[in-house]
Amino acid sequence: MLNENHTDIDVLIIGSGLAGMSLALRLAENQHVALLTKGELLDAASAWAQGGIAAVLDDDDSAENHVRDTHLAGAGLCHDEAVRFVVENGKHAVQWLVAQGVPFTMDENNHAELHLTREGGHSHRRIVHAADATGRAVQKTLVQQLKSHPNVMVIEHRIAVDLITSTRLGITGPPRCLGAYVLDKASGKVMTIGARHTVLATGGAGKVYVYTTNPDVATGDGVAMAWRAGCSVANMEFIQFHPTCLYHPQAKSYLITEAVRGEGGLLKIPGTGERFMTAHDARGELAPRDVVARAIDYEMKKRGLDFVHLDISHQTPAFLKAHFPNIYAKCMSLGIDITTQPIPVVPAAHYTCGGVVTDLRGRTDIDRLYAIGEVSCTGLHGANRLASNSLLECLVFSEAVQADIAAQPRVDIPPLPTWDESRVTNADEEVIISHNWDELRRFMWDYVGIVRTDKRLERAMHRINLLKSEIHDYYANFRVTNDLLELRNLVQTAELIVRSAMTRKESRGLHYSLDYPDTLPTATDTVLKP
Repeated sequence: MLNENHTDIDVLIIGSGLAGMSLALRLAENQHVALLTKGELLDAASAWAQGGIAAVLDDDDSAENHVRDTHLAGAGLCHDEAVRFVVENGKHAVQWLVAQGVPFTMDENNHAELHLTREGGHSHRRIVHAADATGRAVQKTLVQQLKSHPNVMVIEHRIAVDLITSTRLGITGPPRCLGAYVLDKASGKVMTIGARHTVLATGGAGKVYVYTTNPDVATGDGVAMAWRAGCSVANMEFIQFHPTCLYHPQAKSYLITEAVRGEGGLLKIPGTGERFMTAHDARGELAPRDVVARAIDYEMKKRGLDFVHLDISHQTPAFLKAHFPNIYAKCMSLGIDITTQPIPVVPAAHYTCGGVVTDLRGRTDIDRLYAIGEVSCTGLHGANRLASNSLLECLVFSEAVQADIAAQPRVDIPPLPTWDESRVTNADEEVIISHNWDELRRFMWDYVGIVRTDKRLERAMHRINLLKSEIHDYYANFRVTNDLLELRNLVQTAELIVRSAMTRKESRGLHYSLDYPDTLPTATDTVLKP
């Protein structure tokens, strides 16, 4: 049971996606772990992942092929050491999940082997999957083990307010993380949780945009908290927009997996049925996500469309129901029969390629603070993430962080101050938060979206500065709430995205500027330091 103050935890993991869950399971063999999540354990973006996990498992494939594909997608910005580290540990990561009991789809011709599909940017079939709901299958398997493990304390419906660091407490010496302040969403009380090691596994920041494939919890919390604590962040301008989000008034953020195009789905203009991808890239529908998203954005603006069509109706109904059962059922529930009709799709913010800077052991600038998964910037994704490399990164780095924590000497946690709210009152007008949230997401979509200009970025930064001032006053005078904390984190993350975008005077990968359409000869990271 978690009391108002809890200071005897070996490892506090903030976030319950695949990165956080797999790390918790690995650590729990000999550490006391607290796994903190804003909602239920299955609310993280990992559970929404349809596609799968990229790993070299076929004799016709090779690690060099996977490395090359990752570098090509990353537009020259991937760190080769990070790419090779992740790719070379890919097979082992998948085998670990199989050992946990994840029900991956097996090959129809050889039932002893995993079925491998292909996605955009991959030169070979190397995506292991559980039909079209891989993330949920993986997460449900791990949840069952976590909830029954005696060394794991699952803390649901809590949101981290800020990290507690030695610097914040005035302790001399190199900065060290000591835990976090955490809001109990039900009681409104802020708890003090002390921990020998703290891990940010908070996911991405898709909710900074109007249209996103991300769940509601993806509000940039980890990046914002790490930045406030003194960590460097990198490459925040590279926001991946998934090309194909279902366009329907009753479908909120429903992703149509890349594998639909991998299995022959074609992008077409509504009304005419004309294919358009081959006019934008020789790889057609199998071009990387940034290319496809820009092509759709271009065609929609040029023709005044609200959406384009993704058509896979030429495949047999049996094939579609077997490979895409969830997409088939979802579309049917909305009156779209994908066996005979095209799917209306639109691009949506999907993945944050940048994040908190870490090394290959997940370590940040602050001692005993780690970042893992989408919240981190390891050097793997470069300027554009290759499809299905993200869940792989979560698994490989969870093992790396576990090994690093296991090698650290045990230290005591000093006495930590409780949260002070003696000088604040309850908020008078919650409408300010909802209004500012809506304004932020709209201008980020309009000004910092798939295609950018200096003028648009300047307009976005001007509005961000106004919002920051309002939120600072609000935060200083009123008791914290979940909505206030998320808005505060979103505005901070938006500022980092815009600052990074303004720094990059070129077009590369996911960052496309009309003012700087060319790519510079040398690829460099955008690193921001507090």
